[in-house]
Parts: sequence; structure tokens; C-alpha cells
Amino acid sequence: MAPLGDGVAPAAAAAPGLVVSFGEMLIDFVPDVAGVSLAESGGFVKAPGGAPANVACAVSKLGGSSAFVGKFGDDEFGHMLVEILKKNGVNAEGCLFDQHARTALAFVTLKSNGEREFMFYRNPSADMLLTESELNLDLIRRARIFHYGSISLITEPCRSAHVAAMRAAKAGGILCSYDPNVRLPLWPSAQAARDGIMSIWKEADFIKVSDDEVAFLTQGDAHDEKNVLSLWFEGLKLLIVTDGDKGCRYFTKDFKGSVPGYAVNTVDTTGAGDAFVGSLLVNVSKDDSIFNNEAKLREVLQFSNACGAICTTQKGAIPALPSTAAALELISKGSN
Repeated sequence: MAPLGDGVAPAAAAAPGLVVSFGEMLIDFVPDVAGVSLAESGGFVKAPGGAPANVACAVSKLGGSSAFVGKFGDDEFGHMLVEILKKNGVNAEGCLFDQHARTALAFVTLKSNGEREFMFYRNPSADMLLTESELNLDLIRRARIFHYGSISLITEPCRSAHVAAMRAAKAGGILCSYDPNVRLPLWPSAQAARDGIMSIWKEADFIKVSDDEVAFLTQGDAHDEKNVLSLWFEGLKLLIVTDGDKGCRYFTKDFKGSVPGYAVNTVDTTGAGDAFVGSLLVNVSKDDSIFNNEAKLREVLQFSNACGAICTTQKGAIPALPSTAAALELISKGSN
């Protein structure tokens, strides 16, 4: 395979287009000691979370232009989260407050290897109550990329708002980016999760899934390419499978391959996928020719792998999001 870039941030010269992230933002309570259950934990660190919000902050931190669309409780946590978005350079025009519902909470167990288990408090939380009529469609139509997950598909009215926002984006020729971010405890059943996630699959222009999500969605081996390609459809521009610290695999209509990851001292994997996606979106927002240029795509994915790796080296997602300089420094040291 051709050598990767020489430590220059991809697409550094172009001005980025706006990336609008849609969905949930919540408070993660993370045990202050890894490797203990929620019941055993003596204390918790409060951290902002929610995959679409993490992506919005990652885009901004890497020099991109980002906005967030979602609903928060009109409570201290909700106002704190919107302030965090603003402090991280994210446009908050699309943020709303609900006077009758709380901001969502999640307690996150950190296993000794940095992997996570979740316990959610959202019954219902404000993010689930966003309605189609409340959408800031003007903001969405200004986007170059509209990014979303699947948690916003679980219940009404948010599901209808999600679909309406996605359709408005598609009608405006805006690129649709999908990272399902499977969170099984939030769905009524595993099959409901598969059906819900796949219900909008073919609306996306590019999709990022983890190896675990490939296994879940296909009910097969994530490393068997036939299973991965069962997720491909005509019209998809790019499918990416992340393989943890091993890196990622990529598939387009014309080429496919893999890019190795980086060995780091992993503390908490929360937000690693979001850092990866944010990095990818920044680069697509500057230059979408990467869908047709394998050398450029590999350079971008090398950068995204570095961003994902760095995010695992400290607790929490948004505080651990990398800068461009930190990612380039890791790249200069070499991959696994």
C-alpha cells in the first residue's frame, strides 16, 4: 500500500463547511476508579456526554465549523451543557430547553480495560421530547454535513423530528453522516434496535460503525467481509468499520482497505469513536473528494485513528478530545 502522509493535517488549506450534529447531550457520571461496578464505586466524575454533542465539539476543536440541534431540560445540568457547547466553539442556535423534563443522565461503568457499561436515566428526558415544529431548519439547511445517531430514533416525538431534519438536509443536497452508536439498554429489545437503526440506513451518504456494531447488526462475524458488505447499498459513498486500537477498514464503490491504529495507554474509551467521526467530518467538510481519492482518504483516516486513540487516554469524552497538534504528534511517532 502507498505510504501515508508526512504528518501534515489533511485538507489544511480549505475553509470548512458547517457540520450540524443532531441528537442527545447528557451528563455522564463516570466512576473515579476504573474496574469497579456502579454499586462498588465510591465516587463519580461528572462529564458532559452524548455522541452527537461529542462529535460537534470534536469538529470545533479540530478547527471545523459546528452546530448542535437538540433539547435540554430547563435545569442546571441542561444550562451547563449548552454553556459547554458554546465554550467549545459550537453554535447553539439549535438548542432548546424543556420546562417539564429533565436533562438525561447516564452512569457509566469503566471496566479495568477502559471499556464501558451504561445505566441511563431518561424517562423521558428532554432530548426525547424535541418535536418537528421546534426544529431550526434554517440552521440545518446551512450545513455542508448533517450528522446523527440512532438514539433519537427510539421514541416519539423525537423520531419524527429526526426524520424531518434528515429529509430537509437531503432535499438541500447536504451530506448525511450516520454513526448508529448502539446503546441496547435504551431500546425495547435487541431486534427493535436492529430494526430502528436499519430503518434510516439507506438515507445516509456515509456511515461509521464499530466492529461490535457490525456483529450486532448482521448477527455475524464482523471480520468476515461478506458480513460487512451486507451493510453496503447502492448510493453509499463511504462505509467505515472501526476496529478499536487496530485501526479501521474502509469501503467505497471503487476501493477498500484498512489503516492501522495507534497503541496508547487506554484509560477510558468514551468518546473515541466520536473523536474519530469529528475528525473525519472536519476533513469531508473541507474536501469531499476523499470519497473518490484513496490516497487522500487514507491520510484522513490515519488522522482520525490518531484522534480516536488520543481520546482514550483520559476520562470523559469532551475533555479528552484531541487538538490537531496532538494528533499530528502521535502520527509522527508511528502506528501500531
